[in-house]
Amino acid sequence: MMNQTTVSYFIILGFSAFTDVCLPIFFVLLFVYLATLIGNGSVVYIVCSDPALRSPMYFFLCNLSILETIYSSVTMPKILINLLSQDKRITFYGCAVQMFFFLAMGTTECLLLAVMAFDRFTAICRPLYYTLVISKQNCSCLSVFSWFSGALLSMGQTMFIFSLSYCGPNVIDHFFCDIPPVLKLACSETYMNEIAIFSVCVVILLTPFLLILGSYTQILSTLKKMSSVESRSKAYSTCVSHLTSVTLFYGTASFMYFRPRSLYSLETDRFLALFYSTLTPMLNPLIYSLRNQEVKAAFLRLLKRPQIFCKK
Repeated sequence: MMNQTTVSYFIILGFSAFTDVCLPIFFVLLFVYLATLIGNGSVVYIVCSDPALRSPMYFFLCNLSILETIYSSVTMPKILINLLSQDKRITFYGCAVQMFFFLAMGTTECLLLAVMAFDRFTAICRPLYYTLVISKQNCSCLSVFSWFSGALLSMGQTMFIFSLSYCGPNVIDHFFCDIPPVLKLACSETYMNEIAIFSVCVVILLTPFLLILGSYTQILSTLKKMSSVESRSKAYSTCVSHLTSVTLFYGTASFMYFRPRSLYSLETDRFLALFYSTLTPMLNPLIYSLRNQEVKAAFLRLLKRPQIFCKK
């Protein structure tokens, strides 16, 4: 890469146009980041500490919370530092590493959401085969597959982008090293690269989405046939939480990466990037915990443990 570029670092503008309100923005984003860490960390702790939540659904939810923590941590610390610092540089390879982890977490989330949909499909539509299909071993395999595939696909994407020639300018008019703003800085022709990246994004986003869509088509058909109101209500509750996460993630990601180049808007891109990299990881713990009676019950049991210990 060094033979093809003279750029040794990039400058991330971020909120440079809003210098007067950088401090309030810093505290707002710091609150969002801390809420993300506490929320997702709490979900992981509750699931791991309560025996009643030792089921595949909560195993995948735990994976999702770990992923969201990493996803937010890839970009937020640098954004917060840039808000308070005059030096907004990031090295060429530092930018590549940030993009790799950002894409890896995004791709892994696509696959993990599809795995969670398959889990719900099996539990509701094939309950007699659930323990056989979604066994502990299969859960581990599906989880490893999601993480490994995310890392592998993002590695290819990142190497493809940073193998281009970058000879200046080196100013990224964005909050972090995302694909569209970095590609704009390439000195060489990027049309074919954009087509290839677009094609890969279609496969990464569309394939899991079609699996999710197919799973929920079968789930809704099965729910209509259920005679028990209680069972139907419980199934709806778990499905709505997952569908809300799917809508938030796929809605912003699809609009971000599937638009024609002529429709790109810097302000829109910034807003969407800030939304799916900061707010979505913060909202997911709330989405899953507020509508999930088992998680709330486990949280209450956890709060009572110190009291029982003190009595003894």
